[in-house]
Amino acid sequence: MAEPGLRIRQEEGATVIQPAGAWILARIGEFPPVPALPAGAKIVLDGSAIDALDPSGAYKLLDGLRAASADLARLEPRGFAPPLLQVWRLVAANLPAAQAAPHAPRGLLHHLGLGAVAAGRHVAGFTNFVGRLAAEYLRLVRSPGGFRHREFVAQLEEIFVYAIPISLAMIFLMGLVFAYLMGVQAQKFGANIYVVDGVAAAVLRELSPVIVAILVAGRSGAAITAQLGTMKVNEEIDALAVLGLSPYAVLVLPRILALLLALPLLVFLGDIAGLLGGMLVAKAQLGLEFSQYWDRLDMVLKMPTFLVGIGKSPVFAVFIGLIACRMGLSVARDARSVGLNTTSTVVQSIVAIIVLDAIFAIIFVELGI
Repeated sequence: MAEPGLRIRQEEGATVIQPAGAWILARIGEFPPVPALPAGAKIVLDGSAIDALDPSGAYKLLDGLRAASADLARLEPRGFAPPLLQVWRLVAANLPAAQAAPHAPRGLLHHLGLGAVAAGRHVAGFTNFVGRLAAEYLRLVRSPGGFRHREFVAQLEEIFVYAIPISLAMIFLMGLVFAYLMGVQAQKFGANIYVVDGVAAAVLRELSPVIVAILVAGRSGAAITAQLGTMKVNEEIDALAVLGLSPYAVLVLPRILALLLALPLLVFLGDIAGLLGGMLVAKAQLGLEFSQYWDRLDMVLKMPTFLVGIGKSPVFAVFIGLIACRMGLSVARDARSVGLNTTSTVVQSIVAIIVLDAIFAIIFVELGI
């Protein structure tokens, strides 16, 4: 291809600009500058001598004409081969947007306003989602035959059965660590036996329900959002609607109900694992026999302590399910949105778990539980 060139001539009261050669990105360093043009003059762009033209070359030429005081609105192209003319018109149509001035820096008040608007939209969308889900649940109560049992069992297997090993391992280690740290202090005062009291209260009231809920949020909550988001990208949810099926009944309710059943069971197993971890440390570090540990546990472990932790888990499960399903159904039709919403599900769920746990702690203290 010939090197890019530029000829200018006068023709019947108009200034004719004739680029020649290859106006492409690979030759951008060889583009000749456009000399100054008379202001307001009629400009004719003759493309008959152009060998090749790509968007970079077209943009560079247009930008040079603009800098040379050419009125781009009155620019008249002629002699272009049809493919080159399409490139030229595409770049010319988008040139104003490409040269738009960047936005001025916004102040703190502006960002606070944007955040408030985004938060308001999020709350409104979440409220709308909960309302639709409640209506679908009432419809299901009236017609229980429409419940998707197979989907429920499949989700229960995924959320509960496959999460047992990691949940048991985490709570076992947490009980072990907590008992070890308490034992270091208890030994100083000869209060070894009271480690059992601390481990029982900490594991059953706080560690097991909170840690298991966070694990489920990161594992199952993220998976639910990714599944529903991928189904939306692939238009599978639209296909359900075309078939006359409600995505809330087919996809959302089975997952939330599976979480509602699975989380208390995982917390119960976590309670046992955490107590076993504390027992091993009590034996190895403090010299407490297993029989002493369980006798003390039988004395200090009250039913309200057990019920407090188990009672938190269904609330955590509902919020994890609502957040995960809502973020999955609000995915845009691209892979990037799936990733962003999946990350948002984990963050929102963890924040919700911590806030709810703090609220529960205040309520139980006020009630003397």
